[in-house]
Amino acid sequence: ECVRKISLFDERPFEHDFFFQISQSFPLLEKLILINQKPQNNKQLRKLKNQNLSIIQYPYLLQLDISRAYKDYYEQFLFDNKTCLPDSVRVYMNYRLAKKATRNFRRISSRNNCAKMSFVHFHYQSNFPDHLKDYFPHAKFF
Repeated sequence: ECVRKISLFDERPFEHDFFFQISQSFPLLEKLILINQKPQNNKQLRKLKNQNLSIIQYPYLLQLDISRAYKDYYEQFLFDNKTCLPDSVRVYMNYRLAKKATRNFRRISSRNNCAKMSFVHFHYQSNFPDHLKDYFPHAKFF
C-alpha cells in the first residue's frame, strides 16, 4: 500500500530538498500537514548562490495544511518556482502569513498555485478584500 497522508512536525527547519524527497518517496500523497515554526536555513544561501531548484510536484495532493507553519513554508508551497500544486487542491492557511508571503495577494510568483485552489480556509480571518477573488478565482473561502 502507498502512503497517502503525512503530518510533519519538527523543531528544526525543513528545507526544499526534504520536500523534494517527500514528493519522490510518496508519489500518491493526498494530504500533507506541516507544523514547523522555524525558518528555512538554506533560503538565503540559495539566493546568494543563485541556485536553481527542482520544482516539486504533488500530482495527487488534495489537501495541504500550512496554517501552523512559518512564513517560509508559504513561499515553499505557494511560489510556482518551488512547487507546482495540482488543480482543485484544498488549502488551510493563516491569513496574515499568506498575505505577507504573497505581498497582499498581488505577487506574480504565487498567483498560479493560488489559482488552482478550490477551497481556502484562512485561520483567524472572516472578512476578505474584494481583490482576493481575482487571486483565487476558483476557490471558496472559509
